[in-house]
Amino acid sequence: MLGNPIPTAFHVSTRGEYGMRLMVELARSWGRGTVSLHAIAEREDLPEAYLEQLVAALRKAGLVTGKRGAGGGYLLAREPAGITAGDVVRALEGPIEPQICTAEGDPVVNCVRQQDCGTHEVWAKLQKSIATALDSMTLAELVMTKRPALATT
Repeated sequence: MLGNPIPTAFHVSTRGEYGMRLMVELARSWGRGTVSLHAIAEREDLPEAYLEQLVAALRKAGLVTGKRGAGGGYLLAREPAGITAGDVVRALEGPIEPQICTAEGDPVVNCVRQQDCGTHEVWAKLQKSIATALDSMTLAELVMTKRPALATT
């Protein structure tokens, strides 16, 4: 029996998936004004209340800004070419760490097997590959589909 996975190990949850979909929709509307979460929720078939939670984390990370009141909504804090998938994932999921022993950017200090571990290199290479892939994709590249932008306010 393998037991439970380490809770701090990296995996993309619905938080990361839905947040990425939210950010791609905001990128589609870049330069056209704010977009309501209601419009994104309807278009992407996502729960609006959950998007509100996600946008709070994305605002805290400096990736989106919001406008209240009539004509309110959200927009990217900077141009889509300046925001990577890695930025979004880290804002919503935390550091990219496929195993506890591969802390992003930090030396490993919490594994008693580190010095003699035969698998550490596997996890370190995986962490680097995932981070490199996510950091190489911008929102501008992800919106290069034929799907039109949402109406803005």
